[in-house]
Amino acid sequence: MTDQTYSADTIRRFAGITTASIADAVEQQGERGYLDGRIRQMLPGQGRLVGPAVTVLEVPADDAGGPAHALQAIDESPAGSVLCIAAGGADVAAFGGLMAAGMVVNKLAGVVVDAGVRDNEEIARDYPQLPVYAASRVAATTVGRIRTVSRNEPVELGGVTVHPGDLIVADSDGVVRVPAALVQAVLEAAELIEQREAEQTRLILETGSLRGGIEKYGRV
Repeated sequence: MTDQTYSADTIRRFAGITTASIADAVEQQGERGYLDGRIRQMLPGQGRLVGPAVTVLEVPADDAGGPAHALQAIDESPAGSVLCIAAGGADVAAFGGLMAAGMVVNKLAGVVVDAGVRDNEEIARDYPQLPVYAASRVAATTVGRIRTVSRNEPVELGGVTVHPGDLIVADSDGVVRVPAALVQAVLEAAELIEQREAEQTRLILETGSLRGGIEKYGRV
């Protein structure tokens, strides 16, 4: 189990920054942070999703049983964690209503699934605070199709390697992973991007020139 934690101030500050600015800030550090756009917001929950990753790997298997590692992650991960399930984009529901109940009672922050999610109406009705990001909505069960094989090991999620403890940030634009070692640098860079973009927007509105704003600040 990862013991990576972030201060309440760090979580609060990231929650105030768009994923677009965070993705750009990660790239300034020479890394890719954004997950593939097919992994998108299914249920928004209450605001931007921010928290350290706990990872689960699932693979195809004809003799698949229950999602043991995912259930263990939900029951044993620290409050505020983001459950990240890597299932290779499988067209089955690797997350659903019962797992959502477990996440809420254990105070996990939200879930990112490289596969489908089901019981969407139930989750939206009973757990409106829970953010859910996934590759699809699909009714199919994982039983007999895929199985979990590891917990809290590095996984490939939406084209990005996610390590346990990396910071996950997600909103309506998508999902971004911030490597744990770069969190402070990315935070400072992203806040500067937001500040400069606000100044750029004011200049465009005041002058009526989009090109002038872009030329001055060098950002599109």
